[in-house]
Amino acid sequence: MKIEIDFTDSLEGNANNYYALSKKAKKKLAGLGKGVAKVKSKIASEEKNKTVQKKLVKKREKKWYEKFHWFFTSDGLLVLSGRDAHSNEIIVKKIMEPGDIYFHADIQGAPHTIIKTNGTVPSKEIKQEAAIFAAVFSKAWREQIPGIDVYSASPDQVSKNAPSGEALGTGAFMISGKREWFRKTPLEFAIGVKKGSEGEFCSGPINAIKANCSYFVEISFGGDSKGVTSKKIRSIFFKKLKKGEINLDDLSALLPSGGIKVVPKSI
Repeated sequence: MKIEIDFTDSLEGNANNYYALSKKAKKKLAGLGKGVAKVKSKIASEEKNKTVQKKLVKKREKKWYEKFHWFFTSDGLLVLSGRDAHSNEIIVKKIMEPGDIYFHADIQGAPHTIIKTNGTVPSKEIKQEAAIFAAVFSKAWREQIPGIDVYSASPDQVSKNAPSGEALGTGAFMISGKREWFRKTPLEFAIGVKKGSEGEFCSGPINAIKANCSYFVEISFGGDSKGVTSKKIRSIFFKKLKKGEINLDDLSALLPSGGIKVVPKSI
């Protein structure tokens, strides 16, 4: 260790200077020790909060029907619609049963949609809800067509019986016989928080969402992507919900493909 001596000062003066410097250094070390202790305490607190938050934000276990587009009608019937050719095939061949009702928008690029009737006879209003759902998830939304014809049929009218010399690919079916038509079906849609839940979302025709949700927002044709729309909806619902996390993927999965905007009102 080297010690510098100021020869312009006395020995006693040099000693006093070094004593003063040592006192100053001790104060700095004491303050540094307190600062380190505070930093360690803050880090420990943040790690604890992260652990608690992870426990609170437990991933919700999804229902079987959430692999499809889905909603519950005003009177509680499940409606399913395919997301792609594979899920369209599953809906028609494995899930649709006698007594269910099949729907399809009259446009190329529309999913197969069914009402699971559970042995009941749905009213005209309930069938209209299913028709709207079939229209919204068809190409009509991407092309921003405000109203499109949708038809319904019974399960025994839906088959893989292609015309002679032709073959139907995955997700493609033939419809035979008389159909019930829902002309100029409006593409009116909403997304909301299910009654009795704290952050379980659902989307569908406005009347069905009004019946099944505590609060909701309507959506319509617009210029936003599903991702941007999901963030806007999250900010609206965040003010209503007590939970600290809203999964954007859960919201995005409930929206149609194509330009979207949030209608500036919520209930």
